[in-house]
Amino acid sequence: MSLKLFIPGPVDVSQDVLDKLATEQIAHRSKTATELQERISLKLQQLMYTDHTIILSTSSGTGIMEMAVRSCTKKRAAVFSVGAFGNRWFEIAQANNVPSDLFNSDPGMPTTPEMVEEALKTGLYDVVTVTHNETSSGIMNPVYEIGQVIAKYPDVIYLVDTVSSLGGAKVEVDKSNIDICIASTQKCLGLPPGLSVASVSERAIERAKTVEFRGYYLDLLLVVKHVKKNYQYPSTPSTPHMWALDYQLDKIINEEGLENRFDRHAKLAKIVQDWATKHFTLFAHEGYRSNTVTTIMNTRDFSIGDLNKELGKRGYMISNGYGDLKDKAFRIAHMADRTEADLLALLSEIEDIWNL
Repeated sequence: MSLKLFIPGPVDVSQDVLDKLATEQIAHRSKTATELQERISLKLQQLMYTDHTIILSTSSGTGIMEMAVRSCTKKRAAVFSVGAFGNRWFEIAQANNVPSDLFNSDPGMPTTPEMVEEALKTGLYDVVTVTHNETSSGIMNPVYEIGQVIAKYPDVIYLVDTVSSLGGAKVEVDKSNIDICIASTQKCLGLPPGLSVASVSERAIERAKTVEFRGYYLDLLLVVKHVKKNYQYPSTPSTPHMWALDYQLDKIINEEGLENRFDRHAKLAKIVQDWATKHFTLFAHEGYRSNTVTTIMNTRDFSIGDLNKELGKRGYMISNGYGDLKDKAFRIAHMADRTEADLLALLSEIEDIWNL
């Protein structure tokens, strides 16, 4: 039995998008490949509200995270975390011998502009990393407000992980002063995993020119050079993903419409959050709750593993808590092309299984 996935990625993919993965193979140095990547870039600029250069990577979002922090840190990175994937920025920096410090928020609380200001006032840092939407904790950080603080420090490069929010929440890259904004295909964009995307500012490119030992496959300058020359990738990209992304972006922008898509995600989030408040409690504090995944505290001490087994028999899957929250919380994702009817059906099944 195929399962309806309510996990924070990978998501269910519609059949018409899956069909685009079967588009005939093309030479990745051909004019067709150039035109395909250019179309994708123009559409991503619309989705990200940016004029910055768009790059692609045949990797998960973690690949571009590594590219960004390694290529842009000349002095020291300030890594702000509200959960496991914020911590990943720090793990990447440490693994690449990039000087860095980790700043954790209190449980359920966001990264605040005041925290960032306090760190930057020291003069120690030339890079700030923030996770916009943390799937482990269900927290959505105020990246716009943080960006206004960073704008006061012209030597600081702002790196933002929007892996689980781009396409599900409005992220205005240029207004937020984001230098590199990173996302992956398998979450709100509604494609299978295997491709990641990012916008890259000229400030980030200029910084990378001053950093030695950026690696090779994930060298930001090498990727940007090929994009600026002819909208191609320096090594062989996943062209099937590109065909599907080109098609899906048309659906997101022209068929559903950006504001409608953001509103739908916000509505689904409210449905789950209201339901969770009625029966349990939420981990993320009010005002900072994700539009794409909700982390619900297991206040009734039910077996989440048993719940998922029973849901599986009924054609659904949710996620256990992540890391320190395993079994203490469970997560319901509501992203990509998920409908209200699907969501309400899932919640009804949980109520039936747990006699809520």
